[in-house]
Amino acid sequence: QGQCGCCTVLVDGAPRVACVTPVRRIAGRVITTVDGFAEEDRERWSDALLATGGSQCGFCTPGIVCRLEGLRSKNTAADDLDAVDRALAAHLCRCTGWQTIREAWSMVVSGSSAVEHARGENRNFDDASRRATIEGRSTQQVSAEVVLGRAGFSEDTAPSDALVAIPNGEGGWVVAGSLPEARALAGKVQGRHGTTSPEPPLALPEGDWELTLRTGWVEPAYLETDASWCEPGGEPFTSLANGGAFGGKLTTDVGRVARELAYEHRQAVRVVLSREDVVRTGPKRPPVAAGIRSDGSGVIRVVRTDGIAEAIARVAPQLVVEEVDVVGPPTSVDIRGAGVVEAQLLLAALDAKKNAQAIDGEAHVASVTSEDGAVATVAIGLDGGIRVDLRCGRLLDAIVLRSYAIGAVHMALGWVTSEGLSVGEDGTISDLTIRSFGVLRSADMPHVEVTLHEEDGEPVNGSDAVFAATAAAVWSAQGWPTDWPTGRSVLGGEPVTQ
Repeated sequence: QGQCGCCTVLVDGAPRVACVTPVRRIAGRVITTVDGFAEEDRERWSDALLATGGSQCGFCTPGIVCRLEGLRSKNTAADDLDAVDRALAAHLCRCTGWQTIREAWSMVVSGSSAVEHARGENRNFDDASRRATIEGRSTQQVSAEVVLGRAGFSEDTAPSDALVAIPNGEGGWVVAGSLPEARALAGKVQGRHGTTSPEPPLALPEGDWELTLRTGWVEPAYLETDASWCEPGGEPFTSLANGGAFGGKLTTDVGRVARELAYEHRQAVRVVLSREDVVRTGPKRPPVAAGIRSDGSGVIRVVRTDGIAEAIARVAPQLVVEEVDVVGPPTSVDIRGAGVVEAQLLLAALDAKKNAQAIDGEAHVASVTSEDGAVATVAIGLDGGIRVDLRCGRLLDAIVLRSYAIGAVHMALGWVTSEGLSVGEDGTISDLTIRSFGVLRSADMPHVEVTLHEEDGEPVNGSDAVFAATAAAVWSAQGWPTDWPTGRSVLGGEPVTQ
């Protein structure tokens, strides 16, 4: 699709997206990946990104590093963040929220020594990886290898002679010797961006409500699409190489299919889903339509999803849950805090509205206590800046925790303001490119200030509480509009540009 930037390389020193660059255009030219950088340059970028927390799952990082190295070669100033934002417009990062990547840029270009911060004796990478695993709710490592794209992704580890399997569009699989061959046999056509705007599918419950909210279909938008491989008689390689995909891969069947096809063909088989496959078949965040009264009671209508009523009842038993059958893509309670976060943000926004009324509407502050016991308070400044205060047990690694908090702010901002899928009455999704999902660009991301509190208790996930509190605070700052995405910037001003 040429839209995520993850495959960016340098062609004669200039950044190019490899997946849409014809081979005939690079004949006789020098192609450089991160692995081809001088060791000093590789270390400079990996140290800086480790020092800021600018790489989490690591899937997008090598392409971003190539882009920024190309920008650095033009002698762009360390503080020219507008130039950095323009360069990053060719990329998507779902994890970090961009700020820590921009900070790493400034560190590298200014000549700041990141080695002491990234690899110093006081940095325990076992603790850093443990904190990342807690925040991602899936095994995750923090290391220079991750920054350099060596986190062991499925497509990177498969045997070179493995067959390739892709969906045939009719519930079966096409198996061939290579990915291009499989696509040709399947008649695969790349999807494009739809022309209609996302609309919430559920009607509001009847009642006299203090706040009302309707959300639409939201794509998890993880960058590494579902993939696995297996040898005959072996165990399939996990599709969760380094990170949890925000719950979007917990029900994927690519591993099972790889095992079955390897047994059938008596040869190793790679099962690879395209972006279009993931969008069409992968689980989405369940849409809701809710009304809440001033006393905190209310009704949440939600697209029927296994386990969603129980999830909401755990955190807001005073809310009546009505599940509704709707024709549309699959949904899952495994998607980041599905149901739980909606209930939490409704109650937090109700408190924010009461507090805002008490001080003439000048405060946009929301607090959420998670099921794990983390407490996040998010404040939206009059300048659009965002302040996060977080308590979630022992920090383990402040750099990693700060990065995940900023990433949670980014995802919440997108959810409220820009993210959504256009789904037809027949349930067909028209937004099949990753750029069409509405993930916020670097240029749209306000500055985030994070305050972390060291506590004696066991470390618990803190970023999900930040996610909920940010959504409530931003919604409050915009005046509690009913329908999401609102299409507005943080304070409800200029439209968000995609």
